[in-house]
Amino acid sequence: MPDGGVGSVDVTTCDFCGRVAETDPMPLTWTTAVENGRRRTFCDTCSREHLRAMESKLDSEWW
Repeated sequence: MPDGGVGSVDVTTCDFCGRVAETDPMPLTWTTAVENGRRRTFCDTCSREHLRAMESKLDSEWW
């Protein structure tokens, strides 16, 4: 059993659009970034749409 306790489920959601990952672990097409010390997760659609901003290290609030 995970350390989260009884009935604990880790759900991965996109921090930009709110989409929920349908598989566990998170799909390989999803991306992660660390902004201001906080881990952010983005679905494949948002990752593709904002790839240039991600590569130039812009915080997601500027997308």
